[in-house]
Amino acid sequence: MTTPTAAHAPGTGPSPWNLPNLITVVRILFAPAVLVLLLVDVDAGGAARWWATGLFIAAMASDGVDGHLARSRGQVTDFGKIADPIADKGMTGLALIGLSVLGDVWWIVTILILLREVGITVYRIVALRAGLVIPASRAGKLKTVVQSVAIAVALSPFALHIGWMRWTAWVLLGAAVVLTVYSGVTYIVDAVRGHRQRAAGTDATGATGASGEEGRA
Repeated sequence: MTTPTAAHAPGTGPSPWNLPNLITVVRILFAPAVLVLLLVDVDAGGAARWWATGLFIAAMASDGVDGHLARSRGQVTDFGKIADPIADKGMTGLALIGLSVLGDVWWIVTILILLREVGITVYRIVALRAGLVIPASRAGKLKTVVQSVAIAVALSPFALHIGWMRWTAWVLLGAAVVLTVYSGVTYIVDAVRGHRQRAAGTDATGATGASGEEGRA
């Protein structure tokens, strides 16, 4: 279960101009590059496909690097909290779209993953603007790992020519879809539960206040 935490008030906290955020921005720029390289290669399994695979792996690996740097240096910013998931989802989404355009991944897989990723990312950004930080759940973290490995295998030129590599990519993508849907449902359930708890707390506070006023009268 994810528990919302308070975000920095606007205008407070560390400066967004730091190394962790720079790495995040570079990751965002890598995403369209991966898509272009995939489409240029057109399933030839050549240099462009290798570059697409390499950029994807480097980008997903850097996700842990910028997060570690931000926490260890005390440089966690609201910009980073918003940009980091955008970088991850952008890379995942564009890589899957490219693979689906080429016919290497079924569109239903890409659509299900994109719907979940976009929906939860928007939810977390809205929550952040309301002063709440929605941390990643365990299922969400596992989903991210499985998704990354699955897409990396599917991107690899080996998956174009080696049967067991292609089957491995499909199995991993199937597991990623299951985890994606499951983690998305848990976020929704936790959000509804949290909203009800906050509403109940507000009602209780209001009721206490009204009771106090009546007592003084």
